[in-house]
Amino acid sequence: MRHISFALTTDQVRTQTKTVTRRLGWKTLKPGTLLQPVVKSQGLKKGETVERIGGPIRVIDVVVERLNGGVSQSDVWREGFPQMSPEQFIDMFCHHNKCERTAEITRIHFEYMEARP
Repeated sequence: MRHISFALTTDQVRTQTKTVTRRLGWKTLKPGTLLQPVVKSQGLKKGETVERIGGPIRVIDVVVERLNGGVSQSDVWREGFPQMSPEQFIDMFCHHNKCERTAEITRIHFEYMEARP
């Protein structure tokens, strides 16, 4: 099963309050795919191992769109950042992903396969 990293939103995934994520790449992902959430999957130091976050998630919907064209306030909440506005979220996304506001991103809507802990 493919891993998907949630380094910035580990707590939101642990509490299952995050149900949408935006990514650069991931354009071939299909609804129904199962993914294993992890804290970090790349850049691990020697001896470090992948830390799983709960059980698998199932992809419900995948949409490729411009970052600055599709972020609503409800999506910001679904992303796990209820304190942010869409503009603040876009700025934060660009900062952490080193991309422009016009970047083409993949919006992934998912559900948890296990009940909340």
